[in-house]
Amino acid sequence: MFKFGLLLKNSLYIFLLFPFLCFSQQKMTGSKNFYIKVAPSYGFIFEQRGTTGGLVKGYIPGLEVDFVKPTYGNKRWHHENNFPDIGISFNYLDFANPKQLGRCFALSPFIEIPLNKKVRSSRPVLRICWGVSYLTKKFDINTNPKDIAIGSNLNTFVQWKILWHLNVSKKVRLEPGFSFSHASNGRSQVPNLGLNVVSLNLGINLKFDKHAVNSTLQDSGSVWNSKHEILVWDAAGFNEHEPPGGPKYFTNTFGVNYYYNVRNTHKWGGGVDISYDTQNRYHLETSGHPAKSRADILQLGVKVCYAYNVGRVSFPIEMGYYAISKPREDGPVFHRIGIRYFCKNGIMFNFTMKSHWAVAAHFDYGIGYKFSIKKKKVNAL
Repeated sequence: MFKFGLLLKNSLYIFLLFPFLCFSQQKMTGSKNFYIKVAPSYGFIFEQRGTTGGLVKGYIPGLEVDFVKPTYGNKRWHHENNFPDIGISFNYLDFANPKQLGRCFALSPFIEIPLNKKVRSSRPVLRICWGVSYLTKKFDINTNPKDIAIGSNLNTFVQWKILWHLNVSKKVRLEPGFSFSHASNGRSQVPNLGLNVVSLNLGINLKFDKHAVNSTLQDSGSVWNSKHEILVWDAAGFNEHEPPGGPKYFTNTFGVNYYYNVRNTHKWGGGVDISYDTQNRYHLETSGHPAKSRADILQLGVKVCYAYNVGRVSFPIEMGYYAISKPREDGPVFHRIGIRYFCKNGIMFNFTMKSHWAVAAHFDYGIGYKFSIKKKKVNAL
């Protein structure tokens, strides 16, 4: 039996650093300019299932402190994404239930993408944030049996936020907005309903501009050189089934995705997944139809795919349907979100989470390769 805690911890730490390794390619021509943002928040736990209602005791105060680096246009993806800000964020949330839910401390890289191209004194912005979190309380059969939301102290932390940049002066910017934050371990340890918090935020951004920056354009090598592409990938993971403390089940997914690149930042497509989840053997046995061979626990899914690209970093969203599946435990529909990084030579590294609606299935750790069809000439900006 492998050491689950160590594996999960190392996997999450690697992922925490991964976006910084991706975005660090920009180098920003030696710029020392940066921002410091402080954003208090106030919200509530969004219940995805009525069974968590007994854990909700009140409204959720929070505090966010960010270190922010602006982009200046020396990379192609800066222009394509309207000169976004990148950085690292520390989040604190008090779940208003100290005995059962405790508090959340999260550290996560982020990117904030302006939604309109023209620079104005008031500007809507989309924030994408994904990192690691530590929750002070988790399920324990002896000391905390009612916490059916969180099964481990260490979890991922995902946040989406819509905010507005309101420039007060050259050095100060107000950033009101609202956010959706989620903490869970991807069902690598149960129970794992996860905690979802919807909040109102008010950020104060202080700018520390040291000097002007030379924004000479450099091609980041991130241009999709074909309107059509095929992505072939394979990923492994593991999950756990109720009751807590049971065995870990191995999973593997082989996928083929077709994408049409609408433009360098957006692509749509479809695909096929072949999933091998050893937990399905357990599902078939409990349903009275035990698996006779490994083929019985295979699942064939067809899916619709979308991805938003920031340079060589891609954020996929997939929704699929099991066309062939003997196990019925999780229903016929599946989803996948996450992050993928594409190297210049076409190799892709994958970290995604598969779910069945709001119920996580497992994390996918994998690798793939992108085949470009009818390569096109890359035009300069």
